[in-house]
Amino acid sequence: MSNLALRTISGAGFVVIMLCGLLINQYIFAALVIFLMITMMREFYRMSMGSRHLASQILAIAAGVAEFCLLFSLFNWNLGIKFIALPLSVLMAIPISAVLSRDHENVSDFAYILAGILYIAIPLTLSNVVAFRGGEFSARLLLCFFILIWCSDVGAYTAGKFFGEGKRKMAQDISPKKTWVGFFGGLLFCMVSAIVIKLTGIFDYHWGHCLALAALIHVGGVFGDLFESLWKRHFGFKDSGNIIPGHGGMLDRFDSTLIAMPLGAIYLSIMGLL
Repeated sequence: MSNLALRTISGAGFVVIMLCGLLINQYIFAALVIFLMITMMREFYRMSMGSRHLASQILAIAAGVAEFCLLFSLFNWNLGIKFIALPLSVLMAIPISAVLSRDHENVSDFAYILAGILYIAIPLTLSNVVAFRGGEFSARLLLCFFILIWCSDVGAYTAGKFFGEGKRKMAQDISPKKTWVGFFGGLLFCMVSAIVIKLTGIFDYHWGHCLALAALIHVGGVFGDLFESLWKRHFGFKDSGNIIPGHGGMLDRFDSTLIAMPLGAIYLSIMGLL
């Protein structure tokens, strides 16, 4: 099977899984996000420290999952905030595991462990804020976020490929193929996509909010992609993993989302639209 065929089949399967997780019900959504969180944090830690401090890595992943479950429970069952003790208890176990660890030479690894929670677990936990609106589960808005991110990527790739040859690079030492032509091409494509979504009636915001949201998601997506590229380049990795044949790891697929989604949620929250 050719690489193109492999990428097409695995990409189509990935899209189907995402649609099922976002559109069927809140429990499949929760299972999908927990799976993504575990996989992405494991990839992040594998790149950063390999198998060192494995117990602390597991504790950090457990803290992230508990954090997501707490917010999910607050929105889905209206459970009290007192359950915050669960993720906090697991989180507090990490410095204890550092002291008890036999490896006291690589103390900087614990900065990476906490960075994984901040970089991956918290943004994915915030997906609950977007997925639950008015106390009811409706991930259509979250799906729109993903559509805008994907359209931004497609627009940037297309503009960069056809019009970016020899043009000024965005971050030559991080991602040599990214150009400013691709950046603005992706921005234009993302904003046009927001207009189309607005016309379909899925976005029920004012035109100005739709365009502002598209711009924020595009910018967040670009810098999310660049940050992961910076991390991989520093540790000498081409891909974060190989879970998706022909596409790399989950972190490669969701690097843009980790900054774009929180930015979109923050904007809508500040504007009183969530």
